Amino acid sequence: MPDNDALRSRSLVFPVLLVAIGTLFLIRTWQPAFHPWPVIRTYWPLILVFVGLGKMWDAFQGARQSRSGVSIGSTVGVLLFVVVIVVLLWRGHTFADHDGRYRDLVDHTSETRDLQGATSLKADLTVPAGTLDLAGGSDHGVETDFEYSAAWSRPRLDYHVSSGVAELEIAQDNRGPALGPNDDNWRLRFNKSVPLDIRLKMGVGKGDLRFRDANLQKLFIEVGVGKVDIDLTGERKADVNVGIHGGIGQAVIHLPKNVGVVVEAKKGIGAVTTEGLKSQDGNYVNDAYGKSPHTIHIFAEAGIGNIDLSVEH
Repeated sequence: MPDNDALRSRSLVFPVLLVAIGTLFLIRTWQPAFHPWPVIRTYWPLILVFVGLGKMWDAFQGARQSRSGVSIGSTVGVLLFVVVIVVLLWRGHTFADHDGRYRDLVDHTSETRDLQGATSLKADLTVPAGTLDLAGGSDHGVETDFEYSAAWSRPRLDYHVSSGVAELEIAQDNRGPALGPNDDNWRLRFNKSVPLDIRLKMGVGKGDLRFRDANLQKLFIEVGVGKVDIDLTGERKADVNVGIHGGIGQAVIHLPKNVGVVVEAKKGIGAVTTEGLKSQDGNYVNDAYGKSPHTIHIFAEAGIGNIDLSVEH
């Protein structure tokens, strides 16, 4: 009769893995578009974690090990790994599309709102995390495109027009930790002609804001943790007022050379750097300040991060 050490050495890890791998190959034979490899390639280290924890559990159990001689902890660990992989595959990251690209565990939605007679547009945007790609150039009021994983809810878009003013509000909730990717990508295109007033609050992530093809007149940004790149170059149809409050991150602002710019910068723990601007009456101005028909007024407050201002060459 084998002793306890011999009993504890027996494990179902290898047989379970053989069954799982064989099943994957069998499904692959039946469904040629089935591609589990991206998931396995990404999450294979989990088997080391689960089996390792299982072996620790077996070691602590000691004399209470099952009389069957099966290493229960490591077997449960590999079964948990198989369950996680099955869940990920079941949620969609399994098949290639007609271009050979893999579907991701990411939802996608696009919406368009027309001006409906509006002569100006106000937008209130709350981006909790991820990336924001914002620009003008649209013939519509706004065009939106969102990609978001299970960690995030579908962005809520509220748009209505009253007394000639279109009001847009977009927000999103965090559902909490989720298996798979943590993608949250917003792409917004605003109307190229009507006056635009934007209030933006960014949490953790990166923003790329380009207003060359937009009639921007007001912009207020709260930057959390991350980086925001703001392009204010190009011609302006009216004065522009910009307020930027930097958190723990960086705001990079590109300024025009042919439109007057005046910057009031307030330093916190972070720093404000300038290029192509000169000091005047406690503010920073460009060479076109006081000479052009319109002026960009900027109030920049650096928190723990940096605010970088540069005039185009």
